[in-house]
Amino acid sequence: MTIDRAPVPGTHEDRKSIVLIGGGPRAALVLERLVANRPALFDGPLAVHVVEPYRPGSGRIWREDQSPLLKLNSMASDVTMFTDDSVQCAGPALAGPGLVEWARGIVDGSISDVHIPDQDLARQIHTLRPTTFPTRRIQSLYLEWFFHRCVRALSPQVPVTVHQDLAVHVIAEGGGYEVTLSTGIVLRADAVVISVGHTDSAPDTESTRHVDFAARHGLFYAPPGYTNDVDFSDLQPGQEAIVSGMGLAFIDLVVLTMEGRGGSFVEAPGGELRYVPSGNEPVLWAGSRRGIPYRSKISSELCGEPAGTPRYLTAGAVAALLEIHDQLDFQQHLWPLLAKDAALGYYRELFTGHPDRVTLAWADFLPLFDATAWYSDERRALVARSVPEAADRLEFEEFDHPLADVSFSGPEDLQEKVAEHIREDLRLRDGGANSETLGLFLGLLHVYFELARLVPPDALTPASRGLVSGWWHGFFSYVDSGPPARRLRELLAVHQAGYVRFIGPQLQVAADEKAGLFTASSPRVPHIVSATALIEARLPSPSMTGSVNPLLKSLSESGLGCEERTGRDPGTGSTGRLLVDSSSRIVAPDGSTRQGLYAVGPATSGWSGGAFSRPNSNAAPFRDSDALARRILTDLAEAPETQDVFSSTRLAASITVLHSSLA
Repeated sequence: MTIDRAPVPGTHEDRKSIVLIGGGPRAALVLERLVANRPALFDGPLAVHVVEPYRPGSGRIWREDQSPLLKLNSMASDVTMFTDDSVQCAGPALAGPGLVEWARGIVDGSISDVHIPDQDLARQIHTLRPTTFPTRRIQSLYLEWFFHRCVRALSPQVPVTVHQDLAVHVIAEGGGYEVTLSTGIVLRADAVVISVGHTDSAPDTESTRHVDFAARHGLFYAPPGYTNDVDFSDLQPGQEAIVSGMGLAFIDLVVLTMEGRGGSFVEAPGGELRYVPSGNEPVLWAGSRRGIPYRSKISSELCGEPAGTPRYLTAGAVAALLEIHDQLDFQQHLWPLLAKDAALGYYRELFTGHPDRVTLAWADFLPLFDATAWYSDERRALVARSVPEAADRLEFEEFDHPLADVSFSGPEDLQEKVAEHIREDLRLRDGGANSETLGLFLGLLHVYFELARLVPPDALTPASRGLVSGWWHGFFSYVDSGPPARRLRELLAVHQAGYVRFIGPQLQVAADEKAGLFTASSPRVPHIVSATALIEARLPSPSMTGSVNPLLKSLSESGLGCEERTGRDPGTGSTGRLLVDSSSRIVAPDGSTRQGLYAVGPATSGWSGGAFSRPNSNAAPFRDSDALARRILTDLAEAPETQDVFSSTRLAASITVLHSSLA
């Protein structure tokens, strides 16, 4: 394919110009929606510039150049980049293959425009099945192919110029914007969309103390970061390391430091795995708030009634709340509705798929459940008399913190109880006989996206915005976005081999200045772990002022943007995210917005449901991208004529890099 050259310095084109800063999957979705909506909304000359230091389509997180051991935590059948007929949006759906169909097209020759760089990826594509958890390298190829397809759909009417560069500054100029790149290029834009994804941040106060402590005592310290990009080469075989965090970054860490260092797994009797070490492994002591890893992905299928749409979190319910309250409190007003809908998905499948485990028919249970509030004695009593086994009853506080009421006699007792929790989670979610767990998964998934559709962020109290970006997103990830079951079986195997040990819930990390060691403990377990290494297994917290991304810092310094606050006063706390309104427009410190300046993704206060999603799920990223693309095109159609100006003394070097990187 051909991506058009940028205009020659000093020349002008009578084109409106859109600059997408960040070229990962979220930007690619916006580009695809521009393709779909342009014929109906904007028929004038248009140019698109994409600024992405890595390859467009995949970006940094999904780039092909990463460990071949790292995988998606979604099955291949649950991945698509195409807006299908299920998506409730104003723009037209443009059909296209999800990941499984794309791989089949490559195999049968109907898709021939994919460059496969090595035999390992070719083998993966040929063996990909709907239930496969694909590698991130396969996903990278799919995302880049999708991006190139979008470009082909626009050209030659709309030239797309990709700058393999970093945007460092945006200013408002002459009714539009000027975007300055690190190479000195200045792009003139009528509309700017910032979609920089997960960005690194400078160490916060605590991390800075750890950095200084490690330097003084010759210790290893890894601050929060994308696991694949962290250099663990100084972590020595047999070295003990405290790991703070047990989410997906922790799972990736285990993969890279165990199998990634030459270890392997063999099938053991009973379907379990046995780890065969290479001798290069460190020993990881892992802890977190919960003290357990995320719940595994589910292998069962629904046995009862199909999953329904939310019944309690509805447009009518939200409108009724907003008639009473100026702003909504997440915990008081919204969570009881979310919890009840998620539980409804669980109980619908339990009652209709496993009637031998309940005492009431679903038709009798549902109206009684409708009539009770989530936090009520009536609801608890109804469930108690309808569901005989206590283990089959769902209480989210217990589900969120399953070790909260467990007593530990010592560190070895903790090891066994955490391992037993993981085994039980695998039995329920990967055994095939407990499909009610899939009912919960789907119920929670539906309300996660429905909340984003029905409740704009600015309808929430400031404190609730922090709760949504913190606890709510974390809880959803813990339940619905955990690792493949295989990864937890591997975790059990390396635990049994002695290379992963558990610290417990409510992890507390400290630095022992006298001993010159990091320490970790749980208030629930009478044991202190001392180690010569500390690893923060999580992505950096979002921060505009602390971001290493110069663009986010410049938005704050220039006054074009500001951080989302968790209180009403300027001096109150912050989520660290770039504040946007319900239309994805960037909000200035005085509360104003500017036409044509937008931001989306995890660096912003807007609802972030990821980029790609499940087919036929009316996924929020597709709805939001469609609305944004239509907003941009409508604004461009109504704006006065402007010129697309491109100027730099280093233009030729950028074009050379562009063409070599996209060859």
